[in-house]
Amino acid sequence: MRALICDQPTGYESLRLGEMDDPQAGPGEVLIEVAAAGMNFADSLMTAGKYQVKPNPPFVPGLELAGTVLAIGAGVAHVKPGDRVMAVVDHGAFAARAVAKATDTFLLPASLAFPEAAGFPIAYGTSYGALVWKARLQKGETLLVHGAAGGVGLTAVEIGKALGARVIATAGGADKCAIAARHGADETIDYKVEDVRERVKALTAGRGADVVYDPVGGDMFDASLRAIAWNGRLVVIGFAAGKVQQIPANILLVKNVDVLGFYWGSYRQHAPAQMADAFAALMEMMGKGALKPHVSHALPLTDWRGAFETLLGRRSTGKVVLLP
Repeated sequence: MRALICDQPTGYESLRLGEMDDPQAGPGEVLIEVAAAGMNFADSLMTAGKYQVKPNPPFVPGLELAGTVLAIGAGVAHVKPGDRVMAVVDHGAFAARAVAKATDTFLLPASLAFPEAAGFPIAYGTSYGALVWKARLQKGETLLVHGAAGGVGLTAVEIGKALGARVIATAGGADKCAIAARHGADETIDYKVEDVRERVKALTAGRGADVVYDPVGGDMFDASLRAIAWNGRLVVIGFAAGKVQQIPANILLVKNVDVLGFYWGSYRQHAPAQMADAFAALMEMMGKGALKPHVSHALPLTDWRGAFETLLGRRSTGKVVLLP
């Protein structure tokens, strides 16, 4: 099969298109013909050897996909050949075929097309877990979402609205702020021209946000600590800004703030049943029209380099997907 191959983890620039043997479904596994694969910032980290998961080279990157079931291994009962599914994998999505654990494979509703489904699991799963499991977001609270036009940020805007929160979204540029607004943000802040701390304070009559969803980190995290309400919860999703912030404990103490780390992928190992419950809840939201997956770039696998440059250059909104 054709695949995007990492021979050595020295960065995405050294990837190559090549041929690999077709994978086979073992017990508890599902073989999927990949129609589309979602791209994530973590893919660039993995190809550079900087991600939590470090596959032995040569390997195929890619953490999420959508496609058609070709075969199932022993013990798999909830999907069958011919079913349309989306799945999460440790790696291997950027190829014509991939194998996923049955517990990481989910049936698609008829309304969800493959490109949108390919970018659904990680972004929506992350935002649901962060806001429901970790932040315990309540109806009527104020949610501040950073990177709100990006892959995970846009899903946090939608899920926050579905949970009944007032959503303030930050993004870089008027066009990105407009996208966040179209997906449900009540207020937007263009961090390129506005002071995030002061705007949040102004929009909340000085109180601050009850919950902060932060996939950006760095200076944005520092601003969040000063714009969060007493007894607020700040969920650390990632460090897209490239700077891992140091947390001043004195501010946490004075404002009774919870800073919560959230790595969604670990729930696949430690709480697979909880993952299944989350996807059931997300599909219910989807059925009510609360979720509208947004793919700004769907590119052929042959244009993998352009896809990485688009993602890492922050030229995309929502998700970037590859089409094998």
